[in-house]
Amino acid sequence: MIKGVHPMFYTSQPEELRAFLRDKLGFPHTDVGDGWLIFDLPEADMGCHPANAEHGAPSGKHDISFYCDDIQSTVADLKARGVEFTHEVVDEGFGLVTYFRVPGDFEVQLYQPHYAKP
Repeated sequence: MIKGVHPMFYTSQPEELRAFLRDKLGFPHTDVGDGWLIFDLPEADMGCHPANAEHGAPSGKHDISFYCDDIQSTVADLKARGVEFTHEVVDEGFGLVTYFRVPGDFEVQLYQPHYAKP
């Protein structure tokens, strides 16, 4: 049976991204050799969305985003750790959304969902 999910980021700056996830986001990790860090992730969920090529989401596209309970507090905490946010927090209907930059010069979404899970 499936026991978990192993998301991956591909980046031009893997060492810097590993340090960012370890030091800025505070994810616990295991060094599996030669500085290769595998991160233990917090709670997760997965959504299946309809494809929409006109909005940059063709069939087969996948995405990783992080979520939190209090986006304003989380943004303030991450900014204090030196994380650069690239967008203001906006309400996208499903939740409050913003983005932050990570090493390798790409953005990751952070959101506070409006939905509740049991």
